[in-house]
Amino acid sequence: MLHPRIQEVTERVVKRSQTTRSAYLKRIQEAKKQTRVRAGLGCGNLAHVMAACSSSDKARLKADDQPNLAIINSYNDMLSAHVPYIEYPDLIKKIATKYDATAQVAGGVPAMCDGVTQGRDGMELSLFSRDVIAMSTAVALSHDVFDGVFCLGVCDKIVPGLLIGSLSFGHLPIFFLPAGPMESGIPNKEKARVRQSFAQGLVSREELLEAESASYHSAGTCTFYGTANSNQMLMEIMGLHLPGSSFINPYTELRDGLTASAVKMMLEQLIETKSANPIGEIVDEKTVINGLVGLLATGGSTNHAIHLVAMAKAAGVQITWKDMAELSEVVPLLTRIYPNGSADVNHFQAAGGMGFLMRELRDAGYLHNDVKTIVGEGLDDYTKEPVLDVDTNVIMTNSEGPSKVKWVPCPENSLDEDVLRPVSNPFNKQGGLQLLTGNLGKAVIKVSAVDEKHQFVSAPAKVFSSQASLQDAFANGELNQDFIAVIKEQGPKAKGMPELHKLTPVMATLQDQGYKVAIVTDGRMSGASGKVPAAIHLAPEAVEGGIIAKIREGDMITLDAPNGDLILHVSDEELAERELELTQPELTFGTGRELFTGFRNMVSSADLGASAFGIDE
Repeated sequence: MLHPRIQEVTERVVKRSQTTRSAYLKRIQEAKKQTRVRAGLGCGNLAHVMAACSSSDKARLKADDQPNLAIINSYNDMLSAHVPYIEYPDLIKKIATKYDATAQVAGGVPAMCDGVTQGRDGMELSLFSRDVIAMSTAVALSHDVFDGVFCLGVCDKIVPGLLIGSLSFGHLPIFFLPAGPMESGIPNKEKARVRQSFAQGLVSREELLEAESASYHSAGTCTFYGTANSNQMLMEIMGLHLPGSSFINPYTELRDGLTASAVKMMLEQLIETKSANPIGEIVDEKTVINGLVGLLATGGSTNHAIHLVAMAKAAGVQITWKDMAELSEVVPLLTRIYPNGSADVNHFQAAGGMGFLMRELRDAGYLHNDVKTIVGEGLDDYTKEPVLDVDTNVIMTNSEGPSKVKWVPCPENSLDEDVLRPVSNPFNKQGGLQLLTGNLGKAVIKVSAVDEKHQFVSAPAKVFSSQASLQDAFANGELNQDFIAVIKEQGPKAKGMPELHKLTPVMATLQDQGYKVAIVTDGRMSGASGKVPAAIHLAPEAVEGGIIAKIREGDMITLDAPNGDLILHVSDEELAERELELTQPELTFGTGRELFTGFRNMVSSADLGASAFGIDE
């Protein structure tokens, strides 16, 4: 049976979303009435579609009786996670040809890397890039000549943007194809040790670069459990990946076999069984709740406190941070993956992976089983894992195409309970995210990575307007005390809500030295951040008159994660007096940031999650 809290929150989300979800479904039902989108094209329109195609593909498109598949690609050859996608379009097209179908790269989307832009001007563009990606996806599909879609994307804003854009064409079957994580490098604890040593001036920049290069060393997703790999978990638990496909390394037979299997599955659904589930019907209230449960059970990235709200809204589903917090009270934490532990996603995959995780959550009543997926109905297929079909009599050679894949039951027991545990023996009885409320406003905190003894901090404030100024204060020896770092003017309207991951080595070093420290900010922390308690996404933000703008050096602040409290110990009368003294800060922006002036003027921290697009409960 479904857990009562899961049922309760789901019913609340369904009721809250009734109007917006009904309007969304009506829109995609109207679009589905078209028997084939290309049928209405004029000759000039169709000529443009196929102008650069081969003669055989032109013949297929003219005949208009077989599917034409769209490919939305985030490939670039600078970022490791997206490098493998260079080969995907040719493979998709090759398999489409075997089914007498066609496939075209409909468009590309930008894929910036927060790992490159951390602490730099480019980070101010990071969050906004999600909406650019969503619009780019919709622009590519707006040609309206496709019967199915493959979205190729992995990291931070790329997958949320692709999904938001795809849901504008919710009448189409749309599969997400992962590229997989790079093979494991140096242990994450060693990487963190070197970073903290560099922050203290104990190792050289050359030693730091050597350690970083030994961690980020080849094509594929970074192996820690940040936003990129949280994206992959979400796409699988929401039924938009093939079962067990999220964490298979690039350039392996199994990886290529899974990509080929996805293309074959879509074409067979479109041509033979006529059973392809449109993405707008897959992503519903129950699917979104399953995504939230997965995020909590794995201690996933806090960035999804923002992204999942927007992704759900694109399908007419309205969720709030309160929903997340109430689910977190009952969803058990089943994984320890860096930064919530020392293992990486390859270790998680070896221990049992997504199949084990989803079976445990479903069988214990934490996941809705009555959902649609790209595979079909229900989650039975997602309790299995893919392997090469070595028993087949006709294994394709490399010249013929990828090897065949079959699915077998996932391991009955976790192969490493230091990394992945059953529901009967969780790391924690509660999930990884917590809503914080108080006179400062609303914020979220990721508690899965924070030791219990550090989850309560009451200390004087030290106030900064940038992470660089905090780093300077640390270098000057000004932070050797208990304190709560307040980094203001980092919200979406102020600076685009950049990640402040560069704070982590400094604050972690102070914590290791025995000081009680924490962070309060209207900005974001990286999905890789952990260890130090951080109240992030604080709303209202400073430039919108949030109380954070009124905090002064030495004010006492209490961050109490277990009880969900975020309190500034200053009287209302004193805050009213400070209101009169406030001046609007002079904001400066990095290169390219001026392009988003219009967006900055429209958006606010509340829009990005705190009240879930105006819904405040």
